[in-house]
Amino acid sequence: MAKKLALTVFVLILVVAILGGTKYAQIATMIAAGKTAVQPSDAVTTFAAKSEQWRPVVRAVGTVTAMQGVMVSAQMSGNVAKIAFEAGAIVQQGDLLLQLDTSVEEAQLRSAEAGVALARMNLDRARDLLKKNSISQSELDVADAQFKQTSAQADNFRAVIAKKTIRAPFSGRLGLRLVNLGQTLREGDRIVSLQSLDPVYVDFFLPQQNLASAAVGQEVTVVSDADPVSQQGRVTAIGAEVEVATRNIKLQATLANKDGMLRPGMFVNVSIFQNVSRDVIVVPVTAIIYAAYGNSVFVVEKAAQGDGFVAKQHFVSLGETRGDFVEITKGVDANADVVTSGAFKLRSGASVIIDNTRAPAASLDPKPTNS
Repeated sequence: MAKKLALTVFVLILVVAILGGTKYAQIATMIAAGKTAVQPSDAVTTFAAKSEQWRPVVRAVGTVTAMQGVMVSAQMSGNVAKIAFEAGAIVQQGDLLLQLDTSVEEAQLRSAEAGVALARMNLDRARDLLKKNSISQSELDVADAQFKQTSAQADNFRAVIAKKTIRAPFSGRLGLRLVNLGQTLREGDRIVSLQSLDPVYVDFFLPQQNLASAAVGQEVTVVSDADPVSQQGRVTAIGAEVEVATRNIKLQATLANKDGMLRPGMFVNVSIFQNVSRDVIVVPVTAIIYAAYGNSVFVVEKAAQGDGFVAKQHFVSLGETRGDFVEITKGVDANADVVTSGAFKLRSGASVIIDNTRAPAASLDPKPTNS
């Protein structure tokens, strides 16, 4: 019995030893393979950090205002006889917008014109008789006064008709119609908004410490949420006083608006460029790896051995961002090749393959095709 138990124990120990030796050999083989294994290279795109001259820029929030804008209103009471415009239409100065009923005034004008014609004939007759000494000078004066009085009455009726004939005071775009045919209007009732949209003003405020750098003629760039394409203009007026509550000064820029995308009351972002420049080193925004412990980029360098490339992480300090580019104030020199795509999968010292065939385009003034 003891011999059988000893034999069983011996067999178990032998099996365990064989299994352990086999596993040890497998692990040793894997360790050796890991030491000799070569990490595959990652494909990346690169961009050579470039030195540029950027003009200092001050940013502000502005409001679009029309160069000319009014709410067309009724000057006299009357019934709407004709509406001659469509909501949102573009009109020229002098175009008929609305006609109030003038039938009574037109009848009175015809009567007054008949009186003017009669008074003119009486005046002419009196002048002829005066030359023949058939009447006195006082009788001619009476005829002249009568002619002037009847002419003034006719002019008064014409003025009333003109005030009931509403025309566009200047060229521009109309808003929504606020009246209906047959409606009775009182003096001052609103008819339609009229705004001149090309060019337009942009009003914005700057802190008083920026007053010394503000000047008429400075270039400004305006971008709105409605149109991602920036519009160019210039400062045309600077306010005469600083607001006491905010210590800000009001400026006004003028810019073209041929496509009509900028509308009065619209919120816009304004960039005011100074007339001096400074040297900066810039890289695409896509090259930056943002992290709580510090922002960084990967710089591609020649490998110490062979013809390959390696990516090394550089921590950087960032400055101003413009379009697709960001300023590097510290950490990268000009002409350094920085990784612009594929950096998220890299570690410092990783082997890389440069493939710029699909490198993303970068621009200071990007114009998205679909936004």
